[in-house]
Amino acid sequence: MRRTILGLAAALALALPAAAQQRIPVGHLMDNSGATSDVGLPYGQGVADTLAWVNSARNGINGRLLNVLGFDYGYQAPRAVSQYQAWSRDRVVAIQGWGTADTEALVRFVTRDRIPYISGSYSAALTDAAGRSGRQGVEATPFNFFYGPSYSDALRGMLRWAADDWKARGQQGRPKYVHMGANHPYPNSPKEAGETLARELGFEVLPAIVFALTPGDYTAQCLTLRNQGANYAYLGNTAGSNISVLRACQTAGVNVQFLGNVWGMDENAMKAAGAAANGVVFPVRTSTVWGQQAPGMETMQQISRVSDQSGTTYRPVHYLAGACAAMLMVEAMETAAANGGEVTGVRIRDGFYARKDWVPRGFDGVCAPSTFTAEDHRGTMRIMLYRARVNGDTSQGSIGELMQAGTMRLEPVTTIELERKRELLGW
Repeated sequence: MRRTILGLAAALALALPAAAQQRIPVGHLMDNSGATSDVGLPYGQGVADTLAWVNSARNGINGRLLNVLGFDYGYQAPRAVSQYQAWSRDRVVAIQGWGTADTEALVRFVTRDRIPYISGSYSAALTDAAGRSGRQGVEATPFNFFYGPSYSDALRGMLRWAADDWKARGQQGRPKYVHMGANHPYPNSPKEAGETLARELGFEVLPAIVFALTPGDYTAQCLTLRNQGANYAYLGNTAGSNISVLRACQTAGVNVQFLGNVWGMDENAMKAAGAAANGVVFPVRTSTVWGQQAPGMETMQQISRVSDQSGTTYRPVHYLAGACAAMLMVEAMETAAANGGEVTGVRIRDGFYARKDWVPRGFDGVCAPSTFTAEDHRGTMRIMLYRARVNGDTSQGSIGELMQAGTMRLEPVTTIELERKRELLGW
């Protein structure tokens, strides 16, 4: 009996490390404390909750649980590069990433190591998978993916809407457009693309206005905006510093149509900025927003309960986008693992090419369709624009209560279908 027990104990001791090795290591780079944490927190929570839900509700990837290695890098690119090296030793097979500066710094690493990198950066430079655009400074990015339109394409969509809006309002002369944001890879990413299209559409392009990624007093920038006579202004930063601009411009009496980038406005920013956020137009990546009816919203609510057991927390647009980004990676991994296949970086990458108009199962009506090819990692050319509406005091009540009461709402504006022009790939 003693020998039997010892034998079982020894077998168990050997089995435990083996079981641990069966978990699939995945990196998750987050900004929970840095300059973009205002939007990094909900996006990162959406990713984390989804991957935890995949383990609990779907038993991982074909029976193998995910070992998610999360790291808050505080939006400091050198820390991201250092953490990547640590994850390489952990043999991660894929990474959920974040910012533009760090994502672009890691392109050559993930290409060399063949590790799919699904970022929160939507820089167009990440879409030229085969490196055939010939654009200076743009290199092949065969292992870089993101969910939603690129920063450049989202801005192109907003500018096309702005040109139509100018005409619809019966305005005379050439509308004036200005790019606003920090002198940083993220807000600068779509600057040239936007200004080029603005000129083609007949806008007068004004000198760019710089403001930092952090909140501050931006009265001077708003006075410049007013003195220039701008009609449409692109806010290239995340919501945190954009709120400061919106408030300062409201105080200064600036009358301009603000265009927020995809990270530039959300429900949290609407509550914080109050009436100053009213009217901002910005792109939304998902087919719907929290609380609206859609077949996949029930799945999203299950995921939300991972970190909110009460099921009462309102989830902003970035949370939903994080969940959709995580599910693209998960289903690409499932494709890699099908029929006993090995879950490797190359097979996961190829899993991104296995579907057209791809909506993860169970997420219909929430995750917008994506299509990736070996040459073109522009997942979508569809730009869905919403307008922030604030018509009351946002200082009292939660976001969920304010949305339910109609004090705040996200109003669909239009959907712009851009042509998939080869000459715009990577730009």
